Amino acid sequence: MRLAKYLAHSGVASRRKAEVVISDGRVRVGGQVVTDPATNVEIGEDIKVDGRSVVPEGHEVWVVNKPIDVISTADEPGKRVAVVDLVDSQARLYPVGRLDADSTGIILLSNNGELANRMTHPRYGVKKTYRVGLVRRINDAELRSLETGVRLDDGPTAPAEVRRISERSFDISIREGRNRQIRRMAEAVGNEVVELKRISIGHLKLGRLGVGKYRLLDEQEVARLWKDAEHE
Repeated sequence: MRLAKYLAHSGVASRRKAEVVISDGRVRVGGQVVTDPATNVEIGEDIKVDGRSVVPEGHEVWVVNKPIDVISTADEPGKRVAVVDLVDSQARLYPVGRLDADSTGIILLSNNGELANRMTHPRYGVKKTYRVGLVRRINDAELRSLETGVRLDDGPTAPAEVRRISERSFDISIREGRNRQIRRMAEAVGNEVVELKRISIGHLKLGRLGVGKYRLLDEQEVARLWKDAEHE
C-alpha cells in the first residue's frame, strides 16, 4: 500500500493532505524519514508522524447537527468548541468539509480520509442542500437568478436547485463548495442571509437529529455516501 493511502486509511488526513505531510518530512518509516508519498509500506511496519506511531483503525462516519458558534475543525485552540468535541468516540475524527461557525446543520465527521476526499473534492460534485432565511422578501425573478447562476467575485455560480419555502426563505441545492457561497449568492441578488442550515449531504438528511446531537452511520448509509460521490 502506498504511504499516502496508508496514512489516509489510518485517519491522519485525507490522501491529498497526507501527501503534504509526507513531503514536509514529517513521516518516518522504520526510523528513516520518507518524503515520497508513493513509497510502498506494509501494515505492521513502524510508521510514525511527528514522532507518533500510526496504525490503521476501524473507519467511522458520524453525522452531527452542528450548533451555531461551533467550529468545523478537529482542534479549536480558542474559546469556541470544535465540532469533533461533540462526538464521544476514541477514533481520530476529522470534519468532512466545512460549515461556517454562524451556520448550523448537518456535517460529517470521519477517520476515513479517502471518503472525506470523495465527499469534498469538486470533481465529484456531491449535492448539499441548505435552508436559507433572509432579511427581506425574495421574489420569483431573484430565485430564478439563483437557480441559473449569479456572478460572484470569484466567477459565476453553477446552476442550482431552488425551492421556495416562504416569502423570506428557500431551499437551495448546490454541488460547489466555495467559501460562504450561499451568503454571497443572496447578496448578489440584493438580500442578506440571517439563518443558514444545511439539511442534507448527498442522500443523507438531517431529519429529526437534535441540535448538538450525533449518531454513527451504519454500513448501508456509508455505502450510499460512496455512491453519492460517484458523480463526476
